[in-house]
Amino acid sequence: MTYGVGLKLNRGIVFAADTRTNAGVDNISKYRKLHFWREPGNRVIVLLSAGNLAVTQSVISILNEQIAAAEPDSTLVNVGSMYRAARLVGEAVREVRRQDGPSLEASKAGFAASFILGGQIGSEPPRLFQIYAEGNFIEATDDTPFLQIGEHKYGKPILDRVARPEMRLGEAAKLILLSYDSTIRSNLSVGLPIDLLVYERDSLDVKRVKRIEQEDEYFRNLSAQWSDALREAFKKIDEFKV
Repeated sequence: MTYGVGLKLNRGIVFAADTRTNAGVDNISKYRKLHFWREPGNRVIVLLSAGNLAVTQSVISILNEQIAAAEPDSTLVNVGSMYRAARLVGEAVREVRRQDGPSLEASKAGFAASFILGGQIGSEPPRLFQIYAEGNFIEATDDTPFLQIGEHKYGKPILDRVARPEMRLGEAAKLILLSYDSTIRSNLSVGLPIDLLVYERDSLDVKRVKRIEQEDEYFRNLSAQWSDALREAFKKIDEFKV
């Protein structure tokens, strides 16, 4: 399993996905779950994945094969809108389900896959979608500016309380990393490294992408300062009167 999150802001979108994949406590490995396609000045499309690794890799392969085939208006690098891009990903999910779904459903594994797709094409505003295992999807709004996939429950409370569209990109990146800190502390299936991509609206290029490794000084300080701040806040709240 993994944890992926996208936060849509007035200034752009921040994406993050961890890299942990496990098939039991003694079989843990790392795979990139954050993928992007770009044509500077024309488009940036980012895709996060969670679920069965074989399924999600098959979906990515289909999308890349479509690009290699250079079919007009039917690949991520030539569709005219982010909505159409979300439709392409959904169709790829359905294709993998047609091929592998019956055998997976007959086993204990099941067909598990979810995606977050976001970015900007041309003059269209940045958009953010969550795509389900059935191939359908929803879009982020100002009321709900963030979307999560995978093991999201531990990182959701802080996002619910703090996330807002008018945040600065750096603020949003800090918030997302705090949601990862909470998740990593409570769930062994999520872990460093974390891939982080910050997309600035109308830049139509990927300029800020980073992998947060185990020894990353900023993340270690963030985690320590957040723990101290929570303890101090707890002390300041009145005790329950028994």
